[in-house]
Amino acid sequence: MELITGQQPLPEHLAGGVAALGNFDGFHPGHQAVVRQAGILAAACGGPLLVITFDPHPARFFRPDEPPFQLTSIAERARLMAAFGVDALVVLPFDAELAALSPEDFFKTVLVDRLRLKGVASGYDFTFGKARAGTTGALRQLAEAHGMAAAIVEPVRLDGDEIVSSTLIRRKLAEGEVSAAARLLGRWWAIEGTVEGGDQRGRTISFPTANLSLGDYARPRYGVYAVRMVLPDGRVVEGVANIGIRPTFTPPRELLEVHLFDFEGDLYGANVRVELVEFIRPEMRFDGLDALRAQISVDCAMALKILRQPGYGHNSFKPPRPLAKAPA
Repeated sequence: MELITGQQPLPEHLAGGVAALGNFDGFHPGHQAVVRQAGILAAACGGPLLVITFDPHPARFFRPDEPPFQLTSIAERARLMAAFGVDALVVLPFDAELAALSPEDFFKTVLVDRLRLKGVASGYDFTFGKARAGTTGALRQLAEAHGMAAAIVEPVRLDGDEIVSSTLIRRKLAEGEVSAAARLLGRWWAIEGTVEGGDQRGRTISFPTANLSLGDYARPRYGVYAVRMVLPDGRVVEGVANIGIRPTFTPPRELLEVHLFDFEGDLYGANVRVELVEFIRPEMRFDGLDALRAQISVDCAMALKILRQPGYGHNSFKPPRPLAKAPA
């Protein structure tokens, strides 16, 4: 899969394709349904399948002071879409210039002139153009006026009658319901980052940790979780993690701290992925290191019990079926 960023020109072999339009943060089953529909149109017209997303998220551009809410980085979205069968991910910089375009100008300037599309697909709630004036109805009309195919995808519902959405997934994470968020995503939600050097307090109490910044990720409920870490070499190691501000220590510092079971080695500077499997307890303040050490021992035992349960394995979820490609 190719990644097209900024103002990079579209390679000639990607012209004449069909694009799925949206933010696709999380790439959950609702997003996958949109991309699958775009893939059907692409196969029908014999062109490549593109996904168009925005960076930063438009909500981040208009409300920069809001708390972080990212579910997946652009890099993770690219990996997920490559595995799904997408030919190219086009990342449009969402800036003042793009935000000022009317729906008609966005369609003509970006989708027609730059990307030379033959078709578009979006979710039922997609909006575009200045002041979000472009609706799915407008998208259909503009596509028809430019001789393009268009498809609007209805919401996907899981777990009863709830519509799968990034907003719902963020709410589940904020409530500590990470296994419910995983069911909505179709995979374990994870935080990716580089292991940082810390103050090494964990070593003094026999529980060394690998520390990561939360960065732009949505904040799950502060507390202790059963987790798995995927190492750079692909190995998967079980552990227990605290997410929060470490109220026992001063000054407070927000961190994801992971203690790994049955692991020895230096992870400083390594890029890792930490899957949140189950919430164990809220973050707490302890009166001393002995009390903290005793509680961590209890947390470790609980995490191991959770991680060994059926349905909580690293591969508990089936990956989405890749798109069928049209014959060459």
